[in-house]
Amino acid sequence: MAKQNTSAKFITLEGGEGAGKSTSRDFIERLLKQHQIPFITSREPGGTAIGEQLRTLLLTKVETPPVPSAELLMMFAARAQHLHEVIEPALARGVWVLCDRFTDATYAYQGYGRGYDLEAIGTLERLVQQGRQPDLTLLFDIDPRVGIERARQRAELDRFEEEALSFFERVRNGYLQRAAMESRFAVIDAARSVEDVQATLTETLRPIIEGSM
Repeated sequence: MAKQNTSAKFITLEGGEGAGKSTSRDFIERLLKQHQIPFITSREPGGTAIGEQLRTLLLTKVETPPVPSAELLMMFAARAQHLHEVIEPALARGVWVLCDRFTDATYAYQGYGRGYDLEAIGTLERLVQQGRQPDLTLLFDIDPRVGIERARQRAELDRFEEEALSFFERVRNGYLQRAAMESRFAVIDAARSVEDVQATLTETLRPIIEGSM
């Protein structure tokens, strides 16, 4: 793992479908710009040429989708490339990284959602990340019924978004269990108004922004 410039922060955005992560990401970008903090924005799966190709394979609806083990390995393959090519170099340069999803999504979706062995996910996490963890994880929590309805209104659903409601309930439970175990999480009620969510984001990010200046 590359050495991180102490001023650089790795912030991840997590949550189920329709939780408003994109709107919140845009707000955080504006906040960082206001404070003249250098940053990049990325996403998972994706963030690199290889990662984006894997993202297409993972999200596209096909007759024979990847089996759970293949899906899991594709997620971590994209992550390995993302860390090597984008995340670690940026942090080493003192550039903040704002990432839409990271390994917590893998635990939530492939682990709790698909029922894949959590210890196996942990093994891959240690192998690929070499100890790298976000400095702050913003979890946008919302009732899956509300989130999926939002997603339907936004665009055509991808392969994951077409899963049964019970799948997303397990995903939400997985996220909340992760948040209860890790102090780096800040859980945000994504069912509230955009203004309320943004006010909470401002308060949550203020200490980490002020601490880096």
